[in-house]
Amino acid sequence: MSTNQLDKKSQAWSALFSEPMSELVKRYTASVFFDKRLWSADIQGSLAHADMLAAQGLISADDLAAIQKGMAQITQEIESGAFEWKLDLEDVHLNIEARLTQLVGDAGKRLHTGRSRNDQVATDVRLWLRGEIDEIGVLLTELQKALVDVAEQNADVILPGFTHLQVAQPVAFGHHLLAYVEMFARDAERMVDLRKRVNRLPLGSAALAGTSYPLDRERVARTLGFEAVCQNSLDGVSDRDFAIEFTAAASLLMVHVSRLSEELILWMSQSFGFIDLADRFCTGSSIMPQKKNPDVPELARGKTGRVVGHLMGLITLMKGQPLAYNKDNQEDKEPLFDTVDTLKDTLRIFAEMAAGITVKPEAMERAAKKGYATATDLADYLVKKGLPFRDAHEVVAHAVKEAIAAGVDLSELPLDKLQAYNPAIEQDVYEVLSLRGSLNARNILGGTAPEQVRAQVARHRARLG
Repeated sequence: MSTNQLDKKSQAWSALFSEPMSELVKRYTASVFFDKRLWSADIQGSLAHADMLAAQGLISADDLAAIQKGMAQITQEIESGAFEWKLDLEDVHLNIEARLTQLVGDAGKRLHTGRSRNDQVATDVRLWLRGEIDEIGVLLTELQKALVDVAEQNADVILPGFTHLQVAQPVAFGHHLLAYVEMFARDAERMVDLRKRVNRLPLGSAALAGTSYPLDRERVARTLGFEAVCQNSLDGVSDRDFAIEFTAAASLLMVHVSRLSEELILWMSQSFGFIDLADRFCTGSSIMPQKKNPDVPELARGKTGRVVGHLMGLITLMKGQPLAYNKDNQEDKEPLFDTVDTLKDTLRIFAEMAAGITVKPEAMERAAKKGYATATDLADYLVKKGLPFRDAHEVVAHAVKEAIAAGVDLSELPLDKLQAYNPAIEQDVYEVLSLRGSLNARNILGGTAPEQVRAQVARHRARLG
């Protein structure tokens, strides 16, 4: 049996090199201690490649059986923690191939026929990311379900709706939460859509130019569940659009998490007092015993910057790279891995945290009464009496000014005061000026009326299964 060149890093490439790699360069260029998480995808891809090589007569049936047996043992070793990851072997691919060759000899050496680490790593990352996208989709569903549950429980609870962080109009708290469900639903749609572009097979592109071996790339694609094959070998090995696109979608998802976080933080503060978060999602102060800090949403808000930073890093990584593969692309993994980890951890914790939100309806309603939230309702009332909207707008502005001066709400102005601004105003105006009347009046598709909130809850429940 011939020697295993991969036993020594100095001989991993070929006999061309006359001196071993320096220890500093070895550490600088190695990726095994972060890309070893790709091991399962690497073995999957290798087994599919070996199956195709055997079907094409490029390796024997005995070689295929030996490779399959060796990979089964490697899988067991990795899962049990017995596998020895070697810095000398640089990455997950060479570590697994070296161990395979130790176990099965020449059959292990034949595995690399018709492929390069360039198309191998591109395949591994796509396989791994595809599985992560599927898991993220499940987590997004759980978060949406949790928010829908809270929205249904609070379909009638009045919250001051804000624009410019000023009280604008009353909305149902359930309606407000369903706005985030819409955001996360779009995030889920983006994940499903980009998965199609992740799910394309680069294997068979070899180093950059394809290969002279008669590979059946479509067979490998079917075996691995890829929807398509990369059609250009240069693009197949050098493309990282799929990683950038995923990180862009992840960044937008985290922006939505950050917006929700900001509101939870504000609502929980003593200045608002609209909600409370369960103690297990908060921390105290080392010096102030009265403090209960919303650390989870605060940290999620901070982690949003981390994920957006990874997007910028990946885009900058690819800027100006000539075709085809370059060592620069080793830098795609850590930001991609960290983005996935951050996203999954955040979604898990937010689904659980959202389910435990304690709502304080009285505080919300008191706040809604502070900002003349039904002023637009009075304008709409006058329009229905025949006044042009711009004129109605002016009339109400004067009424609000008087209410401010008197220190009362619009609904507390006497009827004769209101009629002084427009004689068409009648006793029924007080129903219009109530927070509940304002809420119920917006009973159109997409509106905040409790009836509409419940209809949207039903729609989301059907959509989420």
